Amino acid sequence: MPEKIDITVYERNLWQKDIKLVAGIDEAGRGPLAGPVVAAVVIFSPFKKIEGVKDSKKLSPSKREQLFELITKEALDWGVGIVSERTIEEINILQATRLAMLRAIKNLKRTPEFLLIDGPISLDIKISQKPIIGGDGKSFSIGAASIIAKVTRDRLMQKYHKLFPKYGFDKHNGYGTRKHLQALQVYGPCSIHRRTYEPVKKLIKENQIIHFP
Repeated sequence: MPEKIDITVYERNLWQKDIKLVAGIDEAGRGPLAGPVVAAVVIFSPFKKIEGVKDSKKLSPSKREQLFELITKEALDWGVGIVSERTIEEINILQATRLAMLRAIKNLKRTPEFLLIDGPISLDIKISQKPIIGGDGKSFSIGAASIIAKVTRDRLMQKYHKLFPKYGFDKHNGYGTRKHLQALQVYGPCSIHRRTYEPVKKLIKENQIIHFP
């Protein structure tokens, strides 16, 4: 059997150094063709652990919803930051991800002493930090943040589905699935599509109509 990964190792190393306010940060929505990018940050009390927390992509929607409720109840503090599709187009997705993360931190009630960040991302903020590639599967706090970010964004896309039911946002959350691409070919982009992303960019060049609510 493969060795079980201890997903609290990064946190414990910091907690044992009396660094108590350790925050995990992750995002959801870098790759979709439509909708915002959402970041979340979570702080737990030292040596806290919630069973089942891991990379949100490896959890079913119902399990993510269940863990979302548990994390937001048990966390010492948590915050969410959202950056719209229009801003993504203006500053690019990497900068938009950083901005969403900074907004999430700003929405905390407590100031973290240390940041554990998913991926090779650094933030322009005066807080010690460590980027961890694949962090949502290696860090308890980042994994919890990935769940908060994913559930928050999925709920937003459910609301957008009511405005734009033809695109099936309730099924794919804006990602480039076959049905989404087929809907784009038939109806053209709507107002929440990222116009700098292919194939949306190509459709706009071909003078497809952009629909608004």
